[in-house]
Amino acid sequence: MTSVHGFAIVIMAAGKGTRLKSKRAKVLHQIGGKPLLAHVISAAIQVAPPENVYVVVGHQAEEVRSAVQQTGVRFVLQSPQNGTGHAIMCAREQVQQYENILVLSGDVPLIQPATIARLRDFHLAHKAAMTILTAEPADPAGYGRIVRKSSSGDAVKAIVEQKSLNRQQEKIKEINSGIYAFAVKPLLANLDRLTANNVHGEFYLTDVAALLSQNKDKNKDKARVVALKAADPAEVLGANTLAELADLDATMRLRKARQLMASGVAIYRPETCVIDSEVEIAPDTTIEPFVQILGRTRIGADCHIRSYSIIRDSQIADRVQIRAGSILDQSKVSSDVVLGPYSHLRPGADLGEGAHVGNFVEVKKSRLGRGSKANHLAYLGDSEIGAGVNVGAGTITCNYDGADKYVTVIEDGAFIGSNSTLVAPVRVGKASYVAAGSTITHNVPEDALALGRARQAVKEGWAKERRARRGKTK
Repeated sequence: MTSVHGFAIVIMAAGKGTRLKSKRAKVLHQIGGKPLLAHVISAAIQVAPPENVYVVVGHQAEEVRSAVQQTGVRFVLQSPQNGTGHAIMCAREQVQQYENILVLSGDVPLIQPATIARLRDFHLAHKAAMTILTAEPADPAGYGRIVRKSSSGDAVKAIVEQKSLNRQQEKIKEINSGIYAFAVKPLLANLDRLTANNVHGEFYLTDVAALLSQNKDKNKDKARVVALKAADPAEVLGANTLAELADLDATMRLRKARQLMASGVAIYRPETCVIDSEVEIAPDTTIEPFVQILGRTRIGADCHIRSYSIIRDSQIADRVQIRAGSILDQSKVSSDVVLGPYSHLRPGADLGEGAHVGNFVEVKKSRLGRGSKANHLAYLGDSEIGAGVNVGAGTITCNYDGADKYVTVIEDGAFIGSNSTLVAPVRVGKASYVAAGSTITHNVPEDALALGRARQAVKEGWAKERRARRGKTK
């Protein structure tokens, strides 16, 4: 394989993206569950180590740094933002130590590591001064066109912007993607020759191609400008409107769904599902239509996720059944659990092996032990629930007194009758019973029965007498 010694990647992420009509920096807009820039960085650091990846920030620089700083990449500040050529001028000190650099766009999120590596290797093999990644989209309108020196060769004669195309050039389908590889020495030697004689008054990297092709250096290899066509035009597409951003999101999610299906996951009507780029799902799991699986969710094998469920940043083991309309957020679900329909697991919920959580049950920051069940209309918050516990319909753990949260402990094998109210802090002992309708404010010993409800009184004939009195008054 070609040596990649002395290679760095520079990612352009300083622009505003004014055509999106948004106050948020363009690269912070999300598709596939994370910012555009995060997708580009993810691809880049699979080709180069993070310390060799430089992100040029400018507009909302601190917000952009914060969004991706956990990746380990380095940052270069471009202030003011005066074009792509100016961005490299700002990064001159960082890139001059390398032999070659790749320049990526922070708003082109579909770019793949294999394409970046292919561009790198092509550039090195051709000993080029500049290599341009090109594409042939169905509609090239709005993009600069690549004019090659010959129809069969790799050498580039010129990059012509849309507004400058003549009739013959308008027929060209090959576009400039804005992604490049450069030999650093000739790049830096020509940076100061760039001018801002254009309608925007900015310095453009595209102008480097013309400067290099006009280079009179005897060593012609150092001035070679070549082009490499991307296999998939979608990889180089950006977005200038929210509608185009939605198109990119749809493309990425469908690509993700197809990857999962190729690995053995059954997804019915994948175009209706929202599956983020970092989700992992094991084979033989079935995903029904209109499911959302978001963030860093991990789902095991042989699971069944029914329609209208929403799962975010959760860990789900094997053979889990998630019935319709359930919501899981930052939760952990062990194997063989049955969940839903319409259950809500809030952050910190942890369901043990074989547990059942059913219709309209809400669990927050609580652990249910192996085989425990809460099948109907319950709220379990800040609770530690052992194995084999039955929680009846309408049960509530009263965990909040208006100022502080308190824990309810229910030990193994306990039975909590319907409509019970457990006022924390309180402990229900092993194998004990709480009678239906009880309000429990004190600890319940092991194997005990606790009743905390008013005594029932029956007044015979009362209803008949009441009807008679009402009849007389009318």
